[in-house]
This record gives sequence, C-alpha cells and structure tokens, in this order.
Amino acid sequence: MAASSHSLASSACFSTTPARKFSGSDRFQLAKSLLCRKIPGFSGSVVCARRICSNYASSGDQSNYGKKLMDSIFVACTSVALSFSLYIADVDPASAFVVTSPRKLQTDELATVRLFQENTPSVVYITNLASRQDMFTLDVFEVPQGSGSGFVWDKNGNIVTNYHVIRGASDLRVTLADQTTYDAKVVGFDQDKDVAVLHIDAPKDKLRPIPIGVSADLLVGQKVFAIGNPFGLDHTLTTGVISGLRREINSAATGRPIQDVIQTDAAINPGNSGGPLLDSSGNLIGINTAIYSPSGASSGVGFSIPVDTVSGIVDQLVQFGKVTRPILGIKFAPDQSVEQLGVTGVLVLDAPPNGPAGKAGLLPTKRDSYGRLILGDIITSINGKKVSNGTDLYRILDQCKVGEKVIVEVLRGDQKEKIPVLLEPKPEES
Repeated sequence: MAASSHSLASSACFSTTPARKFSGSDRFQLAKSLLCRKIPGFSGSVVCARRICSNYASSGDQSNYGKKLMDSIFVACTSVALSFSLYIADVDPASAFVVTSPRKLQTDELATVRLFQENTPSVVYITNLASRQDMFTLDVFEVPQGSGSGFVWDKNGNIVTNYHVIRGASDLRVTLADQTTYDAKVVGFDQDKDVAVLHIDAPKDKLRPIPIGVSADLLVGQKVFAIGNPFGLDHTLTTGVISGLRREINSAATGRPIQDVIQTDAAINPGNSGGPLLDSSGNLIGINTAIYSPSGASSGVGFSIPVDTVSGIVDQLVQFGKVTRPILGIKFAPDQSVEQLGVTGVLVLDAPPNGPAGKAGLLPTKRDSYGRLILGDIITSINGKKVSNGTDLYRILDQCKVGEKVIVEVLRGDQKEKIPVLLEPKPEES
C-alpha cells in the first residue's frame, strides 16, 4: 500500500501529462479499493467508510449532490491512505521531508578536544589578594589586585606560575579545575626569569601534574596550544604555531634578559600569564609570560619561557627555596650612554668593595676633587666571549656557576687588562 500510495502522490504532484477525468463510478471503485485494504488499528473507520460506499452503490443516486459527496469521499480516502502508508512504513514524518547528517569531527579536531579535556585538570586559577585598611574604621580587609593562571607541577601540591602574577600579594588563593579553592604559600621565586612556585595542601587525588616535555628541539611552524583563564573566565583554549625561537625579552621585575624565549601567535590575553604552552602531544613546552602589544590587547605576538629553563629553576626553588645564580656585583651604565662615548662594552658605574668585582679590583666611575667625571673600567669580554652591552653580560653569566673563576677583560683608560673574578651567589631577596 505504501508503494501504491507513493506512486499515486507522485503522479498527482509531478505528472506533466493531462490529468485523467474520473467518472463517478471510477471514483467509487478507487475509493473502495483503498478502503478495502486491511489497515491494522483502523478497522472501525474502514467499516464506516465501507458502509457509506455500499449505501451509495445500492441507491444508484447520480445526482449532483451524490457527485459532490463522492468527490469529498475520494479526497478524504486518498489523504487517509497516504497518511496510513507513512504509518505502516514506520517513517518519522519529520525525517521523511528533512534530510540531516550527523555531526562528524575531523581527526585534528578530535585531537584538539582530547588535548583540552586531558590537560584542563592540570591548569589552575590564581588570585592575588592585597591587604587594605579602611581610612575611617581602620579595619583591614583583602581585595583582589590581580589574577593569572598556573599549573600543577607534582603530586606534592607544588604549583608553577609567573612571578609577576604573585608580585605584591599579601595572600594567594589557588582554584583547581573542580572549583575547589585553597590558600597558597610561596615556596620561592626567580624575578630574573619571571618564575614562581606556590604550594597548596590539597588531596593528592585532586592533583594531576602536567606532562613535562622538551623545548630544545622545537621547530618554527609547530602547532601549539595555550590553556589559561583570560580575563578571569573559566578554562580557555587558544591555538597557534611557533612563530619564532630563541627570542629575548626582559624580565618585568628586574629588566634582566630572558634568553631562548618561544614566540607564538596563539592568543595570550591578560589572565593567561603563568599558564602552560603545550605541544600537539599535550606536553608542556613553556610558560606563557608576556605579549608584545602597544595597546595591551593580543596582537598575535606572545612569548613563553621554555620548559628547559623552567625545569632547572623549579627544581632549585622546590629544593632550596631560591635560585643560586652567579653575579659580578656591579652596577653598569645604560647602553645608550656607553654608545655616546664611542666605545663598545659595559661601563662599570659602581663596584661595592664587598662584591666579587670590588674584591677583584675593578674600578667604578667617580668624580675627582674638581668635579670632573672619571670613567671606570669598561668590560669588553668575559672568558674570551665578547661583551657589547648589558644583555651580553647577563647571557654569559647565565652560563657560569657560583664559585667559578672567570677572566674579565676591561678597558682602563687606553690600556686593556685581564682581571680574574670569583663569582658569588646573588644575595637573597625578600
């Protein structure tokens, strides 16, 4: 019946041949053939329709009234037959006229979704609180003065983030992915590299450490993913590629250069700082730390501290609470001032006598009894490596160790001298 009804509907709707004129008897026979078919569940209506047809056939009335009655019955029977055909065929009326295809994700989309779902539990939200005193009541209260992201480093409750995220905080709070919040304590920080480690007393089953990767073999064009809490929103994923390697930026706290920084076009907005930068395998390759943007908005130039640098710093902070980094113990002039003198190197402005350079005999800049400026030593190389500016000096010192003796070559007046200096650790900072 479904097939005959479908062919009937098709011929009625789409046929281009002249329509056949049905006589009253033809209409009666067609309606009867439709109604005489057995349709489950509708026996009562069929019997009623059969009686109407039987009465019409027995009366033999061919008047206009009879013709109109048969026309109505014919239309009604055809409609009922079409409806029943859909019912018997068990076809959903909506799906009979609307064709939909199930949503299918591509392979790379599935990989991205899986990466976000697997690594989100490792990313935390950090709130920086500062103490304020009411000027009228003198009550002390805490107000949020900043926020950022971080990630779980190990099962012991150590959380890694940027130093500038926690700078100036009187209290810190860490919110995990399940929205549980814990008070955090500062384990240690490295201002020069903008890295800090916090500790929370959370159950180990709630802590999921992030997988640690390697940043030494990264390639430009490699796909990366940044997870964080930009603008205080819940976990957010941005994607991009590595657009540059071995970049150099300055620490926001000390101005000391950070070498081998990863440049990416993945959007890094305020609140993303301290969050992880992941490779396509979901492994940590850097900490999102800064963006280059005159307007403060994401301009497609973001920077991440490489994980190879971070790992060594975190290990020292967890073990000793501080980073032991060698220093010369000098203050030097801005690079622009040295360029105006027409020389190349680092001009020593001050060398405290209790510091490594002072003990070794490096001369600072000073004025004589007549107020004339007497230039101090100008450092031109360390261990044979050329020093053209302050960045070169820091880069060379980062490759040295505490207690190591280095040969500092200086320009003193018109003479060059080589002076051995024993490097000492950087003084502790509160």
